[in-house]
Amino acid sequence: MGQVDKRSITLSPELAQAVDDVVAAGEYASASEVIRDALRQWKDRRDLLGYTVEELRKLVQEGIDSGPGRFASMDEIKAEARNDRLSNGPEGGEIVDGSVFLERLRAKYAAMSDSKK
Repeated sequence: MGQVDKRSITLSPELAQAVDDVVAAGEYASASEVIRDALRQWKDRRDLLGYTVEELRKLVQEGIDSGPGRFASMDEIKAEARNDRLSNGPEGGEIVDGSVFLERLRAKYAAMSDSKK
């Protein structure tokens, strides 16, 4: 594993039990392995999105500055999602990774925003 930087962490009783359970089940050899794996997954997910906190703040501000959205309520959003699903049929949906979905969604709304200008 190479050089390590030893740290001490505090877990809630629920998380501590979850760690103990997966070690006892043989999924991991030690609690340290569980924590390292969880941190690797967290880092990978964070890296995959590719946005810094400052970039996310800028995107949020752009959204605010763009004015009201086309939906007035969550019910309208759900209704459109249901209609999309029904119009595409049961086999019409494509399963994609969350980051792919977010990038497509960002591109869709960027295009909509550009068309308003």
